[in-house]
Amino acid sequence: MATEVKVPTLGESITEATLGEWLKQPGDPVKADEPIASLETDKVSVEVPSPVDGVMGEQAVKVGDTVQVGAMIATINAGSAAAPAAAPPAAAAPAPVAAPATDSPAALSPSVRRAVLEHGVDPAKVQGTGKDGRITKDDVIAAAATPAPAPAPSPEPQLAPSAAASTGRKEERVRMTRLRQTIAKRLKEAQNTAAMLTTFNDVDMTAVMEARAKYKDLFEKKHGVRLGFMGFFAKAACLALKDVPSVNASIEGDEIVYHDYADISVAVSGPGGLVVPVVRDADQMSVAQIERTIGDFGKRAKDGTLKMEEMKGGTFTISNGGVFGSLMSTPIINPPQAAVLGLHRIEDRPVVRDGQVVVRPMMYLALSYDHRLIDGREAVTFLVALKNAIEDPTRILIDL
Repeated sequence: MATEVKVPTLGESITEATLGEWLKQPGDPVKADEPIASLETDKVSVEVPSPVDGVMGEQAVKVGDTVQVGAMIATINAGSAAAPAAAPPAAAAPAPVAAPATDSPAALSPSVRRAVLEHGVDPAKVQGTGKDGRITKDDVIAAAATPAPAPAPSPEPQLAPSAAASTGRKEERVRMTRLRQTIAKRLKEAQNTAAMLTTFNDVDMTAVMEARAKYKDLFEKKHGVRLGFMGFFAKAACLALKDVPSVNASIEGDEIVYHDYADISVAVSGPGGLVVPVVRDADQMSVAQIERTIGDFGKRAKDGTLKMEEMKGGTFTISNGGVFGSLMSTPIINPPQAAVLGLHRIEDRPVVRDGQVVVRPMMYLALSYDHRLIDGREAVTFLVALKNAIEDPTRILIDL
């Protein structure tokens, strides 16, 4: 008897997904709740578990197909995998030994598969240390860090120049993931809808860097998370949003919606592209709480385990391109939000202080905003308030 596997509920307003990958192939043994397929929605990847123990049966759809919530995508047959064929009677056959789960790429978890792709490691050559010999993400990273042995000299003659040249120019066509398609659609929609403008300022990071250097060890010991810069900027942004409410607002039809709370969307990089989880009620949180929340988001974005509800809403976005070395950018707003703050790399630059040229660690700030809602004066006021709070972090403590 076969049990149908159906597309699970994917979240509010999400009715379809794309089959991204089959994790089990027909004939593979499966256990209840073991993932058999990975679906790509507009925001995250979702694993589809087997409802029962059994053997993978029919795959009703192909990779890349669009499937609706509730649709049948596969069947699980009752029983177990077929036993190995008996050895010839002339020789005694040893008891069959199940191949380790790591022999089949389909048995790798999504986080391990991503690590394999990122590090270019052959999973067949990785010694698994997980349960039943399964490969873990740490096994892949360790294998990538181990230098490969030098290949033995080949007795084969070298290819003729013409043959080698024929392999020099290659192209590869890869279907856009559903997430990447959604990112492209939303960013272009933002450009087509909003009257976008970007205003710049710079900020002296001396005070924040000194505070971080002085307290980072104690902070990590007490709160279990590293003290970064995002906690300072998120709290500073919350203060500035109170001073300039239009930056924290949105347009719905012919109405402006003002929010008396600050749900800060934080752009983090995942394997499939940029995702933007939301730190809800950031204005009510401490720097430590914000740092813990963002750290958790970053880790789960890389593992592909963020939940869709964690990326809904948001009243204002912060995007930190500085972690990749960006000096300056013009970020695109995240509809229906009205503004996004871009952070950039910290760089020693000469500045004038008290009539003297001194070297300070400086960062460029960029605020992209919807000019239909936010005037230039308001954008500049917001950036100046943010700059003042970062250059004098005591303002954050006393809500000034």
